[in-house]
Amino acid sequence: MSQFISIAWSSVEASAPTVELPPNKLSNHDLILRCQEGDRPDRAAFAELLRRYQPHVNKILYHLAPDWQDRADLAQEVWIRVYRNIARLQEAAKFRSWLSRITTNLFYDELRKRKRVRPALSLDAPRILHDGQMDWEIAADGPGPDEDLTTREFYDRLREAIAELPEVFRTTIVLREIDGLAYEEIAEITGVSLGTVKSRIARARQRLQLQLQKYLDGE
Repeated sequence: MSQFISIAWSSVEASAPTVELPPNKLSNHDLILRCQEGDRPDRAAFAELLRRYQPHVNKILYHLAPDWQDRADLAQEVWIRVYRNIARLQEAAKFRSWLSRITTNLFYDELRKRKRVRPALSLDAPRILHDGQMDWEIAADGPGPDEDLTTREFYDRLREAIAELPEVFRTTIVLREIDGLAYEEIAEITGVSLGTVKSRIARARQRLQLQLQKYLDGE
């Protein structure tokens, strides 16, 4: 007579080997979760996280401090802070905003230490849209061959105008127009209300438009 042996499914599952995906095969969300496991981030997982998000950090720092020769040192300090504090991040989905906040705050901490204000951004010429809003694009690293004296003068004046903006206005412009963050994300990063974010961006655009009106009018 045949005999049947009853085996609990739990014992079968326990005996099956667990296949752990390498960091470069993980989604951003899962990669962040792996970095939050244990007492400190997994080194391979953190290296992959750095590889994916380093361009994001570089982009913010470039437009905040285009003339700083030590931006790489500042970026390194950003990742040191991320390494030390990533376990405290409550929602992995908000990592990008959290990283932007660390980068922006670190820049302004350093700016205060140096006690000087330098041109903060390099933006392309604004365009007036049908709804009255101003559209912005990132400028090229260097002037093109077809740029004349008037265009170069505009860029110089634009940089000066941005540098003259109050710090809170410059920050919101960077996060919105350069980093492309949503208003809600900017509110979370800067710690102010959504209405305040919208007001700051609108006022910053208005100030820039007034200072650059002759260029916008094509005079």
